[in-house]
Amino acid sequence: MIRTVLLSATMALTGAAAIADTPLRVAGNFSQNQRHVGIERGFFEALTERSGVPVAMNYNPMDVVGVQASDAFRMLRSGTFDVMSVQIGMASRDDPFFEGIDLIGVSTDMESLREAVDAYREVFDARLQERFNAKVLTLWPFGPQVFFCNAPIETLADMRGLRVRSFTPSMSAMIEHLGATPVTLQFSEVYPALQRGVVSCGVTSPTSANTGNWPEVTTHLLPLSVSGSVQGHFINLNAWNRFSPEEQEALTAAFAELENEMWELAMTANGDALSCSTGGDCEGHTAFDMTLVEIGAEDAEIIARMAETVVLPIWRDTCNAVDPNCSTVWNETVGAARGLEIR
Repeated sequence: MIRTVLLSATMALTGAAAIADTPLRVAGNFSQNQRHVGIERGFFEALTERSGVPVAMNYNPMDVVGVQASDAFRMLRSGTFDVMSVQIGMASRDDPFFEGIDLIGVSTDMESLREAVDAYREVFDARLQERFNAKVLTLWPFGPQVFFCNAPIETLADMRGLRVRSFTPSMSAMIEHLGATPVTLQFSEVYPALQRGVVSCGVTSPTSANTGNWPEVTTHLLPLSVSGSVQGHFINLNAWNRFSPEEQEALTAAFAELENEMWELAMTANGDALSCSTGGDCEGHTAFDMTLVEIGAEDAEIIARMAETVVLPIWRDTCNAVDPNCSTVWNETVGAARGLEIR
């Protein structure tokens, strides 16, 4: 009888502990982004220890669970996942407002991009909560988005007639303006597309390309940055509200640390990845022997001019058709931070 009472008490305590652990279903980054997934997985697995908030974590990369990046906002709103790592440009097809954080040609280095992200963060979060019942936990970039091609290129002019992987609407506008054909692919689809010649070039960060083995199927690297590929970790508001105010504060602090880790990776790892991919000194990535194309001053000017004359007007018209205040909000936030104005 005593043993029965003790067993019942133990089971009750175990059940109470299990109930106390708030479950979180997390769809993380694409598994091919090994450096990012390594940081991300480690963070989520240690989240209870780091934050002091008891959570029962179920983490999987999005390609492992069959998630399309373009569906992320809708899956968050429906509660299919509690937390998602979202490539904002791909998901912004559901609301162009979100792409305003990182339009092609606006913020092409990490310092200026961080200013733009910080300027847009509050309005981004407010709209995410209103439109998709989700909240911003982190905002960070993969790093400079550059060109990897399996055809010889020397300048942007050599893109004409090629099929080029794109993953945001403003990137597609840039590619079309260069006389190439944009092909929308999520990251996990690019390697086989390059391998089979479905596309001739792809745009991504040096770190993502190297860990995704793009240099196995490309020959020329043009290190001309056109954006930063801003990503975010977002949480469904119903899941967020299961936590107490004190727990929310602790989680916010923990995710701020994760955001800083991701920014640090973007600002420090891409140089080594670029060097490793092009036969230079190599420490933390896989060594390859791509041809490194020298950036011409004219190409850099083309991207800057294209931002003002092509990308911003197209985004203005698309976004203002959904919300007439889009361009005004952008001018007051990212535009003010970058010294640009949409007219």
